[in-house]
Amino acid sequence: MTRIDAKFAELKAAGKKAFVAYVMAGDPDEATSLEIVKALPAAGVDIIELGLPFTDPMADGPTIQLAGQRALDGGMTLEKTLAVAKAFREEDDTTPIVMMGYYNPIYSRGVDKFLKDAVAAGVDGLIIVDLPPEEDEELCIPAQKAGLNFIRLATPTTDDKRLPKVLENTSGFVYYVSVTGTTGAAAASGADVAPEVARIKAQTDLPVIVGFGVRTPEKAEEIAAVADGTVVGSAIVGEIGSGKSVEEVAAYVKTLADGCHRA
Repeated sequence: MTRIDAKFAELKAAGKKAFVAYVMAGDPDEATSLEIVKALPAAGVDIIELGLPFTDPMADGPTIQLAGQRALDGGMTLEKTLAVAKAFREEDDTTPIVMMGYYNPIYSRGVDKFLKDAVAAGVDGLIIVDLPPEEDEELCIPAQKAGLNFIRLATPTTDDKRLPKVLENTSGFVYYVSVTGTTGAAAASGADVAPEVARIKAQTDLPVIVGFGVRTPEKAEEIAAVADGTVVGSAIVGEIGSGKSVEEVAAYVKTLADGCHRA
């Protein structure tokens, strides 16, 4: 059982939904991003998504693109992203960390070396948005053999014919992208999301977490009410990008987490 599996079992026993927060490693700088990550569990975050900065983030909207660029300009690397995870893990051995990003930096490092280093750093799962199921032998299967969950995205355009393939080697949870387009796009709707979550859950026992388009506590509650939890990324990254302090970012995150946990 991974930390992700354990977290969902704990939440289910407590009758709670999962609140997942995304932050970009190295934004606004390496030291501050570590302090933000460390502050997330106390703010109510159940699972942390740690963004891996990349030069060509095709699924990301402007807010997260800018965060990645700030991180890269500050010298953030895959090595340093793993160091953030490792430093967090020295103080917190229970909160799951999912590394989210693109395959190129991992490929450049070498899959075997990356997986060994990720496990050593205390990473629990991967979301690699540009690796489709047809490429599972590249990273998904080796990652699962190394003990990491490999989390797949499903979208409004993932039809019933495609869905079984998407779910085939997925573990940990399914990340349902509530709106078409890039991160930070239009607001998600509970009424639109509910039937899609039900459609996915009819084909898997995995938890289904919904992200994209969640910016307020009320929206976090609305989405979590029809799923197993919700993800907030761009809204949090936007707070960081506006120059808010670690304490101010954590206070904002807590409002979102409280909203999700009311569901």
